[in-house]
Amino acid sequence: MAALQAHLPHVNYVAFPSAAHAHPLTIPAQVRIPERADAAPAVVIVHGTIGVDSRGAYHAQALNAAGIATLELDMWSPRNLSGGAGANGRPETVIETLPDAFGALLHLASIPGIDSQRIGIMGFSWGGVVTMLTATRPYNERYLGNSRMRFAAHAPFYPVCWNYNKIPGHEFRELTGAPVFIQSGDCDGYDDPDSCKTLVQGLPEEAKRHVSFAIYPGAAHGFDRLEPALTVVDPYSHLGQGGEVRMEAHEKAAARSRRATVDFFKRAFASTNRAVR
Repeated sequence: MAALQAHLPHVNYVAFPSAAHAHPLTIPAQVRIPERADAAPAVVIVHGTIGVDSRGAYHAQALNAAGIATLELDMWSPRNLSGGAGANGRPETVIETLPDAFGALLHLASIPGIDSQRIGIMGFSWGGVVTMLTATRPYNERYLGNSRMRFAAHAPFYPVCWNYNKIPGHEFRELTGAPVFIQSGDCDGYDDPDSCKTLVQGLPEEAKRHVSFAIYPGAAHGFDRLEPALTVVDPYSHLGQGGEVRMEAHEKAAARSRRATVDFFKRAFASTNRAVR
């Protein structure tokens, strides 16, 4: 507990424009900036289909304790969505929400006290897919143009590994070169136990060297979600065949993933020769 209190953050609520070229939405977010003697690295946190829940705060607390700022965005409220896979729950495609993440990157880079060259992104399920796709060169070129701004690292959680390079718009081959660390469980109802491994092994060699993964035994979809277990129905589950998915906390996997995520971002940010304290 003492370690988690080492860098108590300043908490602010902000709103910023998405990076959409036409009719950008105004995206609300919570920004948490730990006290530091130098410019802080930062991580954008992207929620899942359910919406903002315990997962963002769970990981933000550990990142903040490591001296890393966080921005947790809310993609549903500006769209008047209620969350969930049913009618009026979420957008039709993840692609619609990519401008939100790139807008968050641009907003963080403009905040005094944030190191614009050390901004990462992580997300859960739907947010995990966002995190994966923001690692691809075509989407960076679409939303950031010739800007040198890029996410420095990507940490997707259970990002529905089966769907990449199969669903239009979800191509995952041409990467920016930033490291990608995928975390999932072997009891995930969206994938087979080896779906993420199969995805990584099938990547072109240039892309493969930037991607790593960890699979947690006995962990289901949403294993780091602290709310009571629930069952959801999603047409993208079970390798796209659809059906019920159990979402249930797994204490050991959640704790391991939280430590692994902090370590991943610390290594990635340290590669800029400015070690995270």
